[in-house]
Amino acid sequence: MDSLITAAARALATGDPLGALNRVALREDAPALALRGIAMAQLGDLTRAKLLLRRAARAFGPKEAVARARCVVAEAEVALAARDLTWPAKALDAARAILEDHGDRVNAAHARYLELRRHLLLGRLDDAERHLEGLDPAHLPPPLRVAHELLIAGIAMRRLQSKPAREALARATLAAGQARIPALAAEVENALSLLAAPAARQVAPKPERLLDLAGVEKLLASKALVIDACRLVVVQGTDAVPLARRPVLFALIQALGEAAPGGVARDVLVARAFGGREADESHRARLRVEIGRLRALLKDLADINATADGFALAPRAKDVVVLARPVAEKYATVLAFLADGESWSSSALALAMGASQRTVQRALDALAADGKVQFFGQGRARRWVTPPIPGFTTTLLLPAPLPGD
Repeated sequence: MDSLITAAARALATGDPLGALNRVALREDAPALALRGIAMAQLGDLTRAKLLLRRAARAFGPKEAVARARCVVAEAEVALAARDLTWPAKALDAARAILEDHGDRVNAAHARYLELRRHLLLGRLDDAERHLEGLDPAHLPPPLRVAHELLIAGIAMRRLQSKPAREALARATLAAGQARIPALAAEVENALSLLAAPAARQVAPKPERLLDLAGVEKLLASKALVIDACRLVVVQGTDAVPLARRPVLFALIQALGEAAPGGVARDVLVARAFGGREADESHRARLRVEIGRLRALLKDLADINATADGFALAPRAKDVVVLARPVAEKYATVLAFLADGESWSSSALALAMGASQRTVQRALDALAADGKVQFFGQGRARRWVTPPIPGFTTTLLLPAPLPGD
C-alpha cells in the first residue's frame, strides 16, 4: 500500500473525507476507488458511494478476499445510511466471516454492529440484544466503542429503560471524546437529546402534561391502569393487553379511560370507535358486541359496566392514566421513522413498520399533501424525508415489546 493510500485511509478514520479525496480523487486503482467510495459516503453522496464501492470490489483480484470483504461491509453501511433495509444481509454475514478468518477483528466487529443496527431499526430488539451480549468492546477502537454503547442505549430506550440508556450514553460520550471525530460526537449528542425529549403526553387525568422516557417508565412501573395510545396497549404492573391489531377495541378503552370514573354515552362511543357516524340501531348492536370482546380481554384488569346511557370503566386499580403521543397525528409512526433525518423509501418504511407498502404509500401521500414530508426521485428511486419535528416520537421510542412481554 503506497503512502497516498495510507494517508487517505488515516484521513477517513479521523472523519476528514475532503482530506482523503485530495489524495486519491484522480486515481482509478481498486484501493483508491474504495477510499473514494467511503469518502463520498461520509460527505452524504450515497448513490455515488455505492457505485464506487462496487467498482472497487470488482477491481480487487480473486486473491484479495479481505479487500473485497471490506468493500462489502462499506457498501452495507451505505445501504443502512440510505435506509435500504432490503440489502442482502447474507452478503454482510459472509464478508464478516472472511474478515474473522483472516484476523481482521476490527472490521469484522464493524460488520457485526451494522447487522445489529439493522435489527434495531426493524424493531428486532431480542435479536440485537442477544448478539450484542457476545461482543466485548474493550479492545476495540473508540469509534466502535461508541457504536456499541449507542446500540445499548437504543435498545434500552425502545424497552423504556431510561437508566441503562443514560449510563450507555455516558460511556459513549467518553469514547466519542477519545475518537475525536465530530460526527460521532454529534450522534451521541443527538441520542442524549432524544432521551430528554417528550416520549408521551398524559391526557387523563387532567391537566395534560408531557412525559419524558423516565416519566413513562415510572408510570408503567406504578400500580395505575395505563391506557397507552403510543403503543396501543393496556398495562397494569406486569400485566399487559396488546390492542395494536384491535383498533376499535382500543378506541373504546381510550374513550372510557379518558372519562373514568364517569361514563361515556353510547353515541359518543360509536363516534369514537366507528368513525363519527350517526348512531343507529345497527351501530348500537355492534357496540354491544365490541364491548363484550373488550370485557373478555380486560377481565383481569377492569370491568366495563353499563350505565343509563352508555358504559363506564371500573378498574381494579385506584388510578387510570391515559397516554397519547406527544403530538396528535394520524400518521405519527411514519413521521417517527422519518424524524431521524435520513431518506427512506416506502418499501423500507413498510418493512420497518410491519405494514403493507400500499398502506405506507397512502400515509406518505397524505402527509405530503399537508406539507409534512417531501420526496425526491421517481419510481423505485423515490425517497421520503422530513426535518425532525419537535415533540414527535423518535425512532428510538417507536413501539416495541414492553418489559415482561
